[in-house]
Amino acid sequence: MTLPRFYPIFDDVVWLQRMLPLGVKLVQMRLKDKSQNELRAQLNEARDLCVAHDAALVVNDHWQLAIDLGCDWVHLGQEDLDDANVDAIRAAGLKLGVSTHDKAELARALALTPDYIALGPIYPTILKQMKWHQQGVEKLSVWKGLVGDIPLIAIGGMSTARAKGAFAAGADVVSAVTDITLHDDPEARVREWLEACA
Repeated sequence: MTLPRFYPIFDDVVWLQRMLPLGVKLVQMRLKDKSQNELRAQLNEARDLCVAHDAALVVNDHWQLAIDLGCDWVHLGQEDLDDANVDAIRAAGLKLGVSTHDKAELARALALTPDYIALGPIYPTILKQMKWHQQGVEKLSVWKGLVGDIPLIAIGGMSTARAKGAFAAGADVVSAVTDITLHDDPEARVREWLEACA
């Protein structure tokens, strides 16, 4: 499977309203600390926006809602896998992405035959406190050798300047979060990203 090479992650559907018209074709909604009603409303709108812009929507964690709303993808972290029903996700026809940080987690992820594997943080990240130190681009090459044809996503501390090195090391896709959302001109930054990942 070939995925778009640029994969931004956002925490509110407002970002999708702004960024999908620029040409983003793969996007994740990572929604935390919201009520069920708000989650449903945000993901409903996100799904419709992605359909309108011919983009794929990845829902972080909330796999039951993703099934209910007929979304395309679910992304699960290792902790999420403890509680998720992967058989139900597959039976509903959703594609699955999984986060990994070490070889034990990678083995667990590969056993699920996921549709992509994410490795991170490649560089130090300010997004969340993590027990994992930066992995470094060299580890992307190791991971690519292990995952084979499964798309490999580089995440964590990524910038447009670092994207080239990640691709050269074996990443198929580069994901960005705060590099966009904290930028003075997020739209301009996304255009740079789309160019860097073309």
